[in-house]
Amino acid sequence: MLAANNHAQAQSLGDPVVNITFGSGSSTHSGALSADSGTTSYTYSSNDFPSDGSYTIENTTAGAGNVWWSGTDHTGNTGGYMMVVNASVSKTDYFYKRTVHALCSNTKYQFSAWVVNLLRSRDISPPNITFSIETTGGTTIQSFNTGDISLKSSYQWVQYAFNFTLPAGVSDVVIKMSNNSAGGAPANDLAIDDIVFRPYGPDIKASFSSTAETVDASACSDNPTSYTLSTTAPDGYSILWQYQNSAGAWADLPGANASSNTYTFTSPIVAGTYKYRVVTALTDNITSTLCRSASNQLTLMVGSSPSSSASSNSPVCAGQSLSLSAWAGASWAWTGPNGFTSNVQNPIINPVSEAATGTYYVTVTSASNCVVVAQVDVSVKAQPVAVAGAISTEICEGNSTALTASGGETYAWLPVTGLSNPNIANPVASPAQTTTYTVTVSNSSACTSTATVIINVLKKPTASAGADKHITQTQSVTLDGSAGGTNVSYYWTASDGSAAPEGLTPTVSPLEDITYTLHVLSNAGCGLEATDDVFVRVYKKVTIPNTFTPNGDAVNDTWEVGALDTYPEATTQVFNRYGSVVFSSLGYPKAWDGNSNGQQLPAGTYYYKIDLKNGNVLSGWVLVVR
Repeated sequence: MLAANNHAQAQSLGDPVVNITFGSGSSTHSGALSADSGTTSYTYSSNDFPSDGSYTIENTTAGAGNVWWSGTDHTGNTGGYMMVVNASVSKTDYFYKRTVHALCSNTKYQFSAWVVNLLRSRDISPPNITFSIETTGGTTIQSFNTGDISLKSSYQWVQYAFNFTLPAGVSDVVIKMSNNSAGGAPANDLAIDDIVFRPYGPDIKASFSSTAETVDASACSDNPTSYTLSTTAPDGYSILWQYQNSAGAWADLPGANASSNTYTFTSPIVAGTYKYRVVTALTDNITSTLCRSASNQLTLMVGSSPSSSASSNSPVCAGQSLSLSAWAGASWAWTGPNGFTSNVQNPIINPVSEAATGTYYVTVTSASNCVVVAQVDVSVKAQPVAVAGAISTEICEGNSTALTASGGETYAWLPVTGLSNPNIANPVASPAQTTTYTVTVSNSSACTSTATVIINVLKKPTASAGADKHITQTQSVTLDGSAGGTNVSYYWTASDGSAAPEGLTPTVSPLEDITYTLHVLSNAGCGLEATDDVFVRVYKKVTIPNTFTPNGDAVNDTWEVGALDTYPEATTQVFNRYGSVVFSSLGYPKAWDGNSNGQQLPAGTYYYKIDLKNGNVLSGWVLVVR
């Protein structure tokens, strides 16, 4: 017998002859047991909490209230059903019974089921079950008692199982789970799931190797591999090698017989997971599926070879980047010319040389450890060596020079401004200012390189003496001279032959009107001398007397304003104390005699305003004395 949760020698269990899982569904309750599922002495109920002597088939006890644990079936499958029993007060009942036919005598079998005590906190009569094997005539062949299945601190499924050997001459048996405990409140409430009856043979193991317990192997679909399955069988037992077909059922391997402990085959060429095992039984029973126990399962993983290819951006030019690419796979190993290796999926060689020309190979390994080798041919073209120059790299503004280039077959100059033809090796350049010319040289492989040449443009001399100036005698003014051009010199000359000022912005103090000329010359011999004039107007200093005596004695009879006559645009106004104009003139051609409109003005103080029209306005008072 096997105690609860005893899984010893599980590898020798055969395929179930009886396997009652009660199914699954989206509704809480399923129907009553069918004839194919077995029988019970209990009455079916569709209530969440069936009464004493009743059972239901449901996928959860959540609706039964607080007396029972809230739980699901043993497997935990979504919607999985279980048999829920509220035991009868009587002990003469049975939970489950079923007749099994066509068994093999002298063969060992196992009868098992999972049971859970549903009561949460109090149980006056715990479940107690007898597992029995009887003849169809009612004689007990062997039985096993679980003992009291006591309360647990949580919802816990427990498996109960026992093994027995079918006597000689017996092929049909009745398997039964009988109640040994009275029902009541609260008492003997339980759930049953996964009732299994199956062969239980001797310990037998299978492997992919005769010297080691290798239960997992791998192969690749494009590289079939030979494997030899190996096992041992006890004396008096025969074996059959099997595989699991696409429907999930076990079938005999082609050519397998009931005596060989090995089986050699070639791995499938279709990727997938393949299962193998060996079944054993007494030699006379090996052909019956109801009498065979099975070994552990062997798993062969056949992986797909990676569907990979290699590519590149070839052809490339020396000095550029060569990009290699491989598709698919889990790992990559590249080899190539010039000692190249890489484990990167998409390696880059930068810069690349002509020595990199040739064939590159990449070994691509898939996640299932399958390998494919791809290749790509690469061509690295020679890079031209561009050379650029000029007949003269220094020219005067307005002149030209011939550029020169070599090293290729075609040429393209930039910028194109000032070039006679930008697409020849030796264009004439006439830049207006210093310019860097870049030539791109190409060869027949469309590879390119560049070179540059700088043409320095020497600017012609320019002169600017600045805006004309005006000052009053004894004042000074700064000239705003500037000299343009490349490598120039300059000097000033004066129109009156006086000493020339020095510097581009000299300060001058002429006493009379004068013209200064700025001379700028090119020391590089570019262009003629440039000149520009600036005129300095020198105004006389105006002196204004504050008193005159127009009494006719010929002494100081007029208001003699000194140098005012040198300002022909000047305006002069004299006002009396009331603000009336008593005298006005333009340019002061004649001195004021103290009269207004031919009439003598009375002695007194008068006020004047003299606008010299050069930005200066003079004002004040003058006393007329009679």
